[in-house]
Amino acid sequence: MRAVDAGDPIEGHGPMEGHGPMEGHGPMEGHRPMEGRWLGRVPYREGWALQHRLVGERAAGKIPDQLILLEHDAVLTLGRNADPAHVRVLPALLEERGIELIRVERGGEVTYHGPGQLVAYPIVRLAERGILIRPYVRALEAAMAETAAAYGVAAARREGLPGLWVDLDGPLPRKLGALGVRVERGVTYHGIALNVTTDLRDFGLIDPCGLSNIGVTSIAREAGWPAARQAPSTDSVANAAVVFATALARLFEAELAWVEPTPAAGPRAPGRRRTGAKAGPRRSGRAPDPAAAGVG
Repeated sequence: MRAVDAGDPIEGHGPMEGHGPMEGHGPMEGHRPMEGRWLGRVPYREGWALQHRLVGERAAGKIPDQLILLEHDAVLTLGRNADPAHVRVLPALLEERGIELIRVERGGEVTYHGPGQLVAYPIVRLAERGILIRPYVRALEAAMAETAAAYGVAAARREGLPGLWVDLDGPLPRKLGALGVRVERGVTYHGIALNVTTDLRDFGLIDPCGLSNIGVTSIAREAGWPAARQAPSTDSVANAAVVFATALARLFEAELAWVEPTPAAGPRAPGRRRTGAKAGPRRSGRAPDPAAAGVG
């Protein structure tokens, strides 16, 4: 296993390869469904356990593909083979701030999750969609880029450094989104983290994705939202979740259907779509209005 943003964000994959955003996918049988679930703010360990349960059910063919969308309380996660030296502070400081450090089975190095950050966990049976693992990763990056573009922020993937970046050709490229996945029994889990209204000071706790001296940014900062609207908010994440889910479903040629979470899991799905409705880009093509959409 190689470090996520210095190489490979994938853990547990077999000898699958592919090239380009969605090259290498085989024939599909129509638009297979994908269920979207917005869970709001969820403690990391609860979201992690949910992923494990859904992976088992998806591998057994009991449920269709899932897209879990949420934000977490502040937490640091280490990839399966990540170097803990990339955590810059002592455990006592993390404990004082109530921030847990958890080693998980995804690929990649240390990552921060927290309020104001969109986290998406696609639970996808790759073979049934005819998608290879590399094109799958490119699709996640493309969906993040489309989400940023909906807010007027230009961002793109960076060769050799998976995730989403702003100002690639400038003097100070800035990381906007992170990526790390795992594949078990042909089913993906873990996924992406996109900074919407994240408190960027918390990235000072780590070398993000194992890279020292890199800039980290958010949609709110890049879009120039007023300071009050740059504060972490669940509403801003919920709005971005709809944009991301729509983009990813289109890239997967999936029918996106929002489903009700269980009462204990969180609020209703944002912008709930009728079951079976085909996903697609926003008709207007305009960036969401931060004030009208509850962003920031």
